[in-house]
Amino acid sequence: MITANFPWLSVLVAIPAAGAALLGFVSPLRRAAGRVIALVVSLVELALGVYVAASVFDWSAPASYQVYESHLWIPQIGITWSLGVTSLGLVMILLAIGLVPLVLIAGWDEDDAADRGAYPALVLALQSFMVVMFAAYDLTVFYFAFEAMLVPLYLMIGRYGVGDEAARHKAAMKFLLYSLFGGLVMLGGILYLWAAGSRAVQDVSLFFRMDTLAQILPSAPLVIQMVIFVTFMVAFAIKAPMVPVHTWLPDTAAVARPGTSVLLVGVLDKVGTFGMIALCLQLTPGAAASAKWVMCVLAVISILWGGLAANGQNDIMRLVSYTSVSHFGFMVLGIFIGSQIALVGAMFYMVAHGVSIAAMFLLSGWLSRRGGTQDMREYVGMQRVTPVLAGLWLVSGLASIALPGLSGFVPEYLVLMGTWTVSGPLALFAVLGVVIAALYVLMPYQRVFTGAPGKGKEDLADLNGRERGVMVPLVAAMLVLGIWSAPLVSALTPVASDLGLPTTQVGATAEGSAQ
Repeated sequence: MITANFPWLSVLVAIPAAGAALLGFVSPLRRAAGRVIALVVSLVELALGVYVAASVFDWSAPASYQVYESHLWIPQIGITWSLGVTSLGLVMILLAIGLVPLVLIAGWDEDDAADRGAYPALVLALQSFMVVMFAAYDLTVFYFAFEAMLVPLYLMIGRYGVGDEAARHKAAMKFLLYSLFGGLVMLGGILYLWAAGSRAVQDVSLFFRMDTLAQILPSAPLVIQMVIFVTFMVAFAIKAPMVPVHTWLPDTAAVARPGTSVLLVGVLDKVGTFGMIALCLQLTPGAAASAKWVMCVLAVISILWGGLAANGQNDIMRLVSYTSVSHFGFMVLGIFIGSQIALVGAMFYMVAHGVSIAAMFLLSGWLSRRGGTQDMREYVGMQRVTPVLAGLWLVSGLASIALPGLSGFVPEYLVLMGTWTVSGPLALFAVLGVVIAALYVLMPYQRVFTGAPGKGKEDLADLNGRERGVMVPLVAAMLVLGIWSAPLVSALTPVASDLGLPTTQVGATAEGSAQ
């Protein structure tokens, strides 16, 4: 545990929260300069996050909780305001705060003049909750943020989505009900944890802090661990999203703004996999080991089902969302297969997928907006009409299907390699998912972008300067993560090693494969 002299994480939470409050309560300011203020706030947040990562966080001990702070909040029931990050939490925070300004710039012209600051205000509020969830060192703080982020997301989907109003409201309600159900089940687990474990500690004021839970839960009877594990996994499986509780995602992506889908799928859904690692593996190792094969089978089903469903879509936004179901299957497989190298791959996958899926959602949204429809059957030959958009969509798709040299290759390779050391059959099914992935990217590209331009689509505009500028850091990240992935692998490996998974040594193997 490394305590910071300054509450850096609380400041990272407060900056976007203050920006959201300013825009939310000062209507004239929101209407006059809402987008500009939100962008400035997000850039300040990004600069501060980079400073914390570069100058405050000690990368020689990446598995230690650092930049730590703790303050009593409701001591009678063991709740504290406690924040701290390992390298995994910090990397996810950097991913979140890095995507927010890109989302704001990408959707710069989406709002009418009367309400240009409302959506950016919701984005800032969501950013604050994202930082809390990845930095929470108290279980209840994590849960509060887990539930509170539903409010801005519900409005971003239902009020500020695209297409038919009734469809937006239906999708927003479906998302809300699924998420609330998972959250309520998780709350039941938290209450059970308090009832079963509060008597085991002398000082209940710190009960829900991670260090306290790490002392009592791993040695608790298996039945207690299993109750906690199952209740948490219901919430995390919905968020991840895993088959069979994934159906809210394609419905949401079909009506949400591309920027909303970027934040939801690229970052917030990673809360599910993050929770599996930080809470389930760390706090309930016995239950996680007992449920290992169930989780791995469900993960492989998600890989295959997501890929097959993606191949059957005509709506381009639904297609991209189903590809994510498949990708999350790889992440969950890497988390639960019991291999350090696969777990490193899963954590790397969380970052790489966030970058490539952001590009795919934004590019697909820009295409749909230009063409007036998300139906891929209405497009053909767009490579000749919008060559830059077509080329970038192909690069992003190739990154998502793990082409060597791009961001998706190293994490997928590590997951498959780690899985193979534990279970050959599961690895073979996962490889089949890789083959299916090639189809769900290359076939839509052939349908939409190759051939002669379709009637009525010959004059569509290619990406403008603002849109190209948004894509520059995303493409750069795909290339860097694909070519020079060793630093990230080295930063994440100690986190996996600390969990003590019983397999081959990951350090040298993973770092070697990533170069």
